[in-house]
Amino acid sequence: MKKIFLLLLITQFSFAQKDGFWDKERAFTKEIKLSSGNRTLVKIDDLPEGTSEFVFRILLIDENGKITTSLASILKAIPDPTGISQGTAGAITLTNSLSGDDTCLYGIYASEKAGNQFLKDGKLETACYFVKEAVSKDSKLISIKNTKCFENAPNVWFAFENKNWVMSTKIVLEVVSWVDYNASRGWNANTKKELLAEAEKLATVKMVSNKNNYLATFLKVYAAKYKYSEYKQLLAIEKANIMQSIATESLIQSGELQNYLDKIRSTSLELFKKGKSDEAIALIQKEIIEKKYAKDNDYSALGNIYLSNKQFVKAEEQYKKAIDKNSSELAYQLKLAHVYLFSNKVSQAKDIHKLYKDNNISANKSWIAQTKSDFEDFEKRGFPTDNFKKILRILE
Repeated sequence: MKKIFLLLLITQFSFAQKDGFWDKERAFTKEIKLSSGNRTLVKIDDLPEGTSEFVFRILLIDENGKITTSLASILKAIPDPTGISQGTAGAITLTNSLSGDDTCLYGIYASEKAGNQFLKDGKLETACYFVKEAVSKDSKLISIKNTKCFENAPNVWFAFENKNWVMSTKIVLEVVSWVDYNASRGWNANTKKELLAEAEKLATVKMVSNKNNYLATFLKVYAAKYKYSEYKQLLAIEKANIMQSIATESLIQSGELQNYLDKIRSTSLELFKKGKSDEAIALIQKEIIEKKYAKDNDYSALGNIYLSNKQFVKAEEQYKKAIDKNSSELAYQLKLAHVYLFSNKVSQAKDIHKLYKDNNISANKSWIAQTKSDFEDFEKRGFPTDNFKKILRILE
């Protein structure tokens, strides 16, 4: 008899499934010829990753018998495994009227060792599922997630014993899996713990206010983008790049971004106070500016560090960027005027002072008062004071 192909008409309804689908592409079909009184063990193809249930059909037919309706084509009318278990499929049956008079016993095993033992002693009690009475046809939905015996799936074996002591028989076995969309991605409690251990090494984790919320979001984002099998196949450099990208995206989705940026800013300031200017600058550059999160105060912070270290050209560049971001902040204008003064651009410094000298820097401090305070601080820190009098004359 020609090999039986599942017609796989499940396509007609699979688009409507929300939680999973009948895996038509990997349905299993096998014809087994079994001599009278003999036993055999059949390993089905590994159940697809994410299989939560599978349905099987067993038919015993003679040499001329043909199956007119495949199991998969029957399943096209059943929306999900619950439909089978609750009998909501109406008149649809999973058995076939063409089964013959021959009968068999069968059991389903989750280990080859247990199945081989059945071949020796014919005892079905160690099977995860078995029938007590010989049948000519049978079908059933098996729930893997609710059956502890199948916890080692995807490995499943079917064992058969031909109960006809005179004639050989032909057994047709069909198995179709229901694949849960989420489970099919390979992320379970154990694999998530593996990813979590990697995520906790990220520097980002130390900078958020709610670590648990952030890590939960990280797992969610990563699992949505990559299957576990894809994660395991990544090279170290690929994994590092992806982890960093997901870490950044998780900051946004978890609502931790602003807390993270504020922590970066405060950490950079502490580094600067400890005399670690290069590290302070690098932290702002890498974690804020390069990731395009920079605000006016970030450029001003860099300007302050450069000015403190008398790197006037770089300080000027940063203060101008801060002004571009927030032109109404007069503190940036005053700092730029200071840089011009130390860069021998006195005329430009004077222009700024003339423009803003009658304004207040803040609610409680005038432009003039802040300028005088800054000049005193610069003098204490050893900055050149030659041009201070030129500015003070403008302010008086």
